[in-house]
Amino acid sequence: MPADRRQAGLRQEGVALPQAHPAPVRPQHPDKRYWLPGEGRYVRLRLSAHAIKTIDKIGIEAAVARVRARGEKV
Repeated sequence: MPADRRQAGLRQEGVALPQAHPAPVRPQHPDKRYWLPGEGRYVRLRLSAHAIKTIDKIGIEAAVARVRARGEKV
């Protein structure tokens, strides 16, 4: 970083990568597989971190029941 930017109190955000090596793309909401024992099958869901924590707290059966109550297909 140039000295004048440091003196101005500006700083570089993130990691500097050359153009020849672009940063890897990481999904924000990765797919996650859950086993539904009541149905005897896996379901693949694309969930946020908050949703994963909710499923850990209330259980997959209750979470799927909530989704189906909203009229969404699982």
